[in-house]
Amino acid sequence: MNVLSNSPRVRTAEEVYHQLKTLIMSFELYPGTRVTETELATRFGVSRTPVREALQRLQLEGYLTVRPKQGCFIREIDIEEIDEHYQVRIALEMCAVEMACTHMPDRALKDLARLWDPAYQPTEDIDVETMAARDEGFHIALAEGSGNLVLADYLQRVNHSIHVIRRLDFTNDMRVDLTYKEHHAICQHLIRRDVVAAQQALTQHIRRSQLAAKTITLEQLSRARSRVRRALRER
Repeated sequence: MNVLSNSPRVRTAEEVYHQLKTLIMSFELYPGTRVTETELATRFGVSRTPVREALQRLQLEGYLTVRPKQGCFIREIDIEEIDEHYQVRIALEMCAVEMACTHMPDRALKDLARLWDPAYQPTEDIDVETMAARDEGFHIALAEGSGNLVLADYLQRVNHSIHVIRRLDFTNDMRVDLTYKEHHAICQHLIRRDVVAAQQALTQHIRRSQLAAKTITLEQLSRARSRVRRALRER
């Protein structure tokens, strides 16, 4: 059974990229699945050139690996490795918050607090990718506010490694609401220059997000695995 049999027709490399990314992020393309340029080009009704461009872009973003003469493989999800990245993330963010508490100006902290004030939370629906980007932006703002751009760069790298599951935290409206409240509370602690309270709140925030994203990931992987098994039985 063709894993892309239900994909809509696309024409450009940009469209191929977005469609493939959607299939990967939703686990419609199961982690470890092998795909080829020829298969994708046939399915999307394009030449291999736009497919190759899309695959190269996804490879750079860490969503798949390309093996010469074998094809492309969707990146495996290693839960233990993801947990280790979260441990590194917490360590980096604890350091960032400690320095931001000293170096980040009141004005910058108040502006950031206003952005995440639940009273000003957007009422319109926000797609998952947009919310994930906003969330990462908050944490990077604190890291940059520490005055240590090397630290901020390392945090960006860790975020890149966990993005594939971290974004799932924002598929739940209640988690989005809680993110606004927690971000705002962290800012308030920093405005008061209470580093201990800020670090405690941030650690709890990251741990909750990690647990929620991990739970959703395991559930989606289980459903995706069942789809693959059904497809194999129907061959």
